[in-house]
Amino acid sequence: MLLQLLLFISSFYHPFYVSVTEITQNPKTKVIQVSSRIFFDDLEKAIDKKYKTSVNILKPKDKKQVGAYVSAYVMDHLKIKANGLPLNLKFVGYEIEEEAAWCYFESEEVAPLKQLVIQNRILYEQHDSQINMIHTTVNGKRQSTKLDNPSSNAEFNY
Repeated sequence: MLLQLLLFISSFYHPFYVSVTEITQNPKTKVIQVSSRIFFDDLEKAIDKKYKTSVNILKPKDKKQVGAYVSAYVMDHLKIKANGLPLNLKFVGYEIEEEAAWCYFESEEVAPLKQLVIQNRILYEQHDSQINMIHTTVNGKRQSTKLDNPSSNAEFNY
């Protein structure tokens, strides 16, 4: 009974603050694909605060407008350099999975990766205990790191 109550409560309130960003270079197209999983309620609060507006990610009145806010927020808080050059990412869209929003981006073709430098400050202004996980996959090689607020920089070499 107690376990069921805890699971029920945790489905409405998550006591931990974590995002997960996956960065993969498609071996055939050389496009870099980026997806970030962020608790949608925290993302809504961050967008509301930053842009002085109210958004509903789950049931948007105008999904294109909400997507623009999601894109702007993530792009402002996630910076990626590939082989020393800033990566120009295009917003593909977002989808909801359980209590999180998956936000998708992709680059144009990039030369084979030798290095990724990432600055990830997603939700750092919202939660002092925010953790941002980063996973990269290049040429079948997966590397990961964990960034605890305020630490925001990571480097991967291939």
